[in-house]
Order: sequence, then structure tokens, then C-alpha cells
Amino acid sequence: MGFKEWIIPQDNFFFNLLEKQSILVLDAAKLFHDMINKQEITEKNIKKMKKIEHEGDEIVHEMFHKLNKTFITPIDHEDISKLTSLYDDTLDYIDAVTNKIYLFKIEKPDGVIKDFADIIVKLVKEVNSTLTNIRKIKQEEIEEKFKEVHKLENEADDLCDNAIAKLVQEKDAVKILIFKDIYEFLESITDKCEDVCLVIQDIVMKNT
Repeated sequence: MGFKEWIIPQDNFFFNLLEKQSILVLDAAKLFHDMINKQEITEKNIKKMKKIEHEGDEIVHEMFHKLNKTFITPIDHEDISKLTSLYDDTLDYIDAVTNKIYLFKIEKPDGVIKDFADIIVKLVKEVNSTLTNIRKIKQEEIEEKFKEVHKLENEADDLCDNAIAKLVQEKDAVKILIFKDIYEFLESITDKCEDVCLVIQDIVMKNT
């Protein structure tokens, strides 16, 4: 059995908003990936990222406004709230780390940041494919998705640990502080993605 087939028209509102939010996070991850790999950390692209982040905030506000007015929802209020908040955090973190890289004038991101950009876009694609199919995804499918998400998150953990271990051997204290902050911020994005996947998994388990 897949996810419950909901028959109340307003239920589609919540799923549609979750899907819109997920697509925005994917847009942000792709933009970040392009900015890093093409070395286009420009004001124009920063504004594009900020626009995506603002659109995400609007969806969150709309979601919570609807939740506060709706007594019966297709899935638990708490689950919708948690899922929306966590994925909004993911988008905020992508926007924030992009801004940090721009403000610190890191015009040529190193291999570590590029590797993080690759992992993040892969993670967000996995979460997006799950969220946009949440109405019909099966338990075994979400379990497979989670395995891949967990694998990618572990790669990010190892990448962060190894990068910081190498970084602290540098003699430039300012460089250490800046890049350590960026690496840890990037690793936090992967943590958020895994948290989102865990919430989705819990929702599917409770509603199948």
C-alpha cells in the first residue's frame, strides 16, 4: 500500500505547498552548485539566491497560516509543521553559506567546497523526489531513499572532519576560522536534509 488517498479537496493545499517548498530548495541547491563549480560568486547570483529564500519564507508563512485555521489535516499538524520548518532551515542554510562565501570574497572555492556542493545537490534531489511523491510513495521506497541520504550524509561528515583536520595545520589563523566556519555550515546542510528524510519516513509509516 502507498500513502493514503485523501479525498478532502483542501488536503491538496498542504501537499502542494510542501512540493513547492521542495522545488525551491532544489533550485537553491542547483544554483549553489553552479556558483561554486563555475566560480560565479557574483552579486547577481547572490540576489537570485536571496529571491529563492524569500519565496521559501512566503511558503512557510502561508503554510502556518493555513495550519492555524485548519482543524483536520491530511497528516498531523505537528508533522507538517516539523517538515516545513526543517526544510526551510535547509534553504536558509544554503542561502547563508552562499552569502558567507561571497562576503569573505572566496572567488575560487577549494575542492572541499566543490565536493560539498556535489553532495548537497545529490541529497536535495533525493529529498525532492521523495517529497514530490509523498502522496503515493511506498514504505520500501522511502527506506531505499533514506539509505542513500544517510550514505551521502556520512560522506559529508567524513569530508568535513578530514578537511578541518588538514585546515588546522595552516599557519593563517584567519583562513582557519573562515574555512572552518564554512565547512561546518555546509555539513549542517547535509544534516538538515537527513532530518527532513527522517520526518518523511515517519509520516509515511504512520499513514500507510
